[in-house]
Amino acid sequence: MKKIEAIIKPFKLDEVKDKLNEIDVHGMTISEVKGFGRQKGHTELYRGAEYVVDFLPKIKMEIVVADDLVEEVVQALTESAHTGRIGDGKIFVSSMEEAVRIRTGERGEEAL
Repeated sequence: MKKIEAIIKPFKLDEVKDKLNEIDVHGMTISEVKGFGRQKGHTELYRGAEYVVDFLPKIKMEIVVADDLVEEVVQALTESAHTGRIGDGKIFVSSMEEAVRIRTGERGEEAL
């Protein structure tokens, strides 16, 4: 099993979710987060005062899938979250040792 974490732009969430549903990935956790990468925020003007917005709003998606689905999920995320502009996001893939469904006690891939 692998855990896939993706940081994407908020307005791409519905498109990404729809693309993942097409490939039968239904379980995911979504968090609203703030951060920055190479774009390093931007400057805004508010009531005549200029200030720097360092941390931009992002969406963090966490998805756990079987090993054989990893490439398909990464490809779906890459295609659906892409805008071609700086700040599109990142995808991280890490190993998952165990998963347990609390309700039934199922373990491993059966718990997904």
